[in-house]
Amino acid sequence: MVMASIPSAYAQQTTGTPGSPSATTTIDGRYLPASPQQFRGDIGLNAAQSKSAWPARVVPPKDAPNILLIMTDDVGFGAPATFGGVIPTPTLDRIAASGLCYTNFHTTSLCSPTRAALITGRNHHSAGYGVIGEMATGFPGYNSIIPKDAATIGRILTENGYRTSWFGKDHNTPTYQTSQAGPFDQWPTGMGFEYFYGFIAGDTSQWTPLLYRNTTRITPYVGQPGWNLTTAMADDAIGWLNQLNSINPSMPFFLYYVPGGTHAPHHPTPEWIKKATDLHLFDKGWNALRDQIFANQKKLGIVPRDAKLTAWPDDLLKTWDTLSADEKKMFIREADVYAAYLMYTDHEIGRVVQAVQDLGRLDNTLIIFISGDNGGSAEGTLNGTISENLSINGVNMTIPELLKYYDVWGTDKTFPHYAVGWAWAFDTPFKWTKQIASYFRGTRNGMAISWPARITDKGGIRSQFHHVIDIVPTILEATGIPALTMVDGIAQKPIEGVSLAYSFDKANAEAPSPHHTQYFEMLGVGGLYNDGWMLSALPNRPPWQLVGSAIENPATAFKMELYDLRHDWTQSTDVAAANPDKVREMTDLMFGEFAKYQVLPLDASVITRWVSERPSVTAGRKVFTYLMPVTGLPDSVAPQFLNTSFTITADIDVPQGGGEGSIVAEGGRFSGYGPYLLKGKPVFNYNQLDVNWVRWEGPDALSPGKHTIVFDFKYDGLGFATLAFNNLSGVGRPATGILSVDGKVVATQKMEKTIPFGMPLDETFDIGSKTGSPVDDRDYQIPFTFTGKLNKLTISVEPPQLTPEDEKKLAEAHRAAQDAK
Repeated sequence: MVMASIPSAYAQQTTGTPGSPSATTTIDGRYLPASPQQFRGDIGLNAAQSKSAWPARVVPPKDAPNILLIMTDDVGFGAPATFGGVIPTPTLDRIAASGLCYTNFHTTSLCSPTRAALITGRNHHSAGYGVIGEMATGFPGYNSIIPKDAATIGRILTENGYRTSWFGKDHNTPTYQTSQAGPFDQWPTGMGFEYFYGFIAGDTSQWTPLLYRNTTRITPYVGQPGWNLTTAMADDAIGWLNQLNSINPSMPFFLYYVPGGTHAPHHPTPEWIKKATDLHLFDKGWNALRDQIFANQKKLGIVPRDAKLTAWPDDLLKTWDTLSADEKKMFIREADVYAAYLMYTDHEIGRVVQAVQDLGRLDNTLIIFISGDNGGSAEGTLNGTISENLSINGVNMTIPELLKYYDVWGTDKTFPHYAVGWAWAFDTPFKWTKQIASYFRGTRNGMAISWPARITDKGGIRSQFHHVIDIVPTILEATGIPALTMVDGIAQKPIEGVSLAYSFDKANAEAPSPHHTQYFEMLGVGGLYNDGWMLSALPNRPPWQLVGSAIENPATAFKMELYDLRHDWTQSTDVAAANPDKVREMTDLMFGEFAKYQVLPLDASVITRWVSERPSVTAGRKVFTYLMPVTGLPDSVAPQFLNTSFTITADIDVPQGGGEGSIVAEGGRFSGYGPYLLKGKPVFNYNQLDVNWVRWEGPDALSPGKHTIVFDFKYDGLGFATLAFNNLSGVGRPATGILSVDGKVVATQKMEKTIPFGMPLDETFDIGSKTGSPVDDRDYQIPFTFTGKLNKLTISVEPPQLTPEDEKKLAEAHRAAQDAK
């Protein structure tokens, strides 16, 4: 269905006198870049006898709208009040009330994949993001590279005369290409977005983020107590809009606005925490909350009147009435801070929307507001956590441990995430959570769309099945710009989604969806939607269990359930046993879609993919030499210290009066390590996930002059190599560290455990200073710059090597484990 009132760029539209400085033209947007415009003047022997002519400025088709594309992070379907939740979200309410509310819209169940699909209009595997970038592997559907035959909506709109920007989270740059050495073609500015202000990772601290403007790291928070990225990015977006408007009020814009909220860390400001806490939204607990949300959803018409609330998973999660007083106290605090973060994020989005209105641009602005890139997250484990890095490393905190952080929950002293029970409640009325692609609790996200100049059915509800790959074709239809045929000489993959612009018309409120079939797959768990039926693989691994051996045969490992969504909107009743032929038909179709869209080979591993080797400009190096300070190097180009022996040798000059500052550091407050001088004394500090610190310290301050500091770390284990045998025994093993000064041993300690799997995503490798956050708050604050001179820093790593005997034992253990299943 095509909206007849929307123009097409196939028919060239021009304004002004051809060749004049004010002339404009559209282009045939199928081929980018557009061919050079024909010179329309006259050239003689001399300029006086010649006529100049300028190429016309490229503009979008007449009446094409501005585009404000908003997506929040990790917001469950039932979290915001707009979709029945109890957390106030007035901005999302505003967009829904002035436009349309979509209740059957789907994502991929995980961050990077949804975002790749959103900006390309292709399925996430087609766009190289079958999984998050931190877990990329060397297969086309999983390598975290958006291919050149899947150009982004940013590139399309820029070439067609829009001014384009990206604010907030970029989870679509390969982790191994995030260094200052580039390449930058997979950064936002290389993917067609003219301006970028945000972070390049799955998440970041909102207090001290790893932040970039275009491709340059910036640190606006230094010396600014109370600074928070959630507000700062709204300020920057509003500034960008005002700047464009000041230059030309009619200049069309595309603003892609993707804040970190509400992915962990939940970092609202104190005033928002107070506002949320004073509402007492969660005092009755998560089971009562589910009932309340479900009742609200029915009242609002968000779910059908005959919909059933899916059962609480008693075999996995405690009910609220069985919890202790301390558990309830801690869990309510976690939910209050989360609610504050969602309220705060919604408020700052509202400031951007209001800025569009204040500039007089709202009427012809298409606003697409997707509430979450997947379902609510269960990655905080059963009790919640002060840092997601604990979850990644398989550490679960107890309630007494968590209560120590009660008063600072949400501040820069925590990187917090709520307990699984809240994720299950915020995903009402469905089953499961983020990560689980076969059930709607992982993939169903609310969406609101407004376009005052076009949409007249204000406050209308649309319940047709749609998917995130449908957004690009919707924008193209709304703007009148055609889908691409070729970009930079490379033939483009067809757009894999369908436009939902037909639904803008009230006459089509009940029209059948043109999106008939959609596969789902994440971490080996698959599913398929086909015209009202849903085939769903039942997970074998709860999504909060990130560490463990991999499922090696995901193609056949899962029980398949079947749901008739025409009569079962929430996937509450499995009808597979009564419909074996339908199960076979749907299974065959699902694997056909897998083959078509680069889903194969299926991979159900989690933590082993997290630590798998990836390309790097430093790959294969074992010796690293640095001759002067440098900060902000990402983990992908830094020496790899986990599960390996290493030696750090620093040749330094200590100034008169004594030395102070960081010599080299990796990580920060929530895990990290490195040598530094503290009141002149040499220290090596190993921060084990913000729960334990192992410290080597010399007894005396170093005298002025030249010194050589050596830290030698001997790892007692087989390292990452055991993972090739689906065996975790080589990681997190003991180690012994020896700190020496000028050839003399000053401290020796043995660690019984080491960090097994991962470091914080938003910290960097710094030489001659410490940025981000400190490895130990008790010793220093950032920036902690070395006051002496670093003459030379040498780091050598010695990864463990498996002997033939090691490999034999591991292979035998692997066979025995397989036989036991």
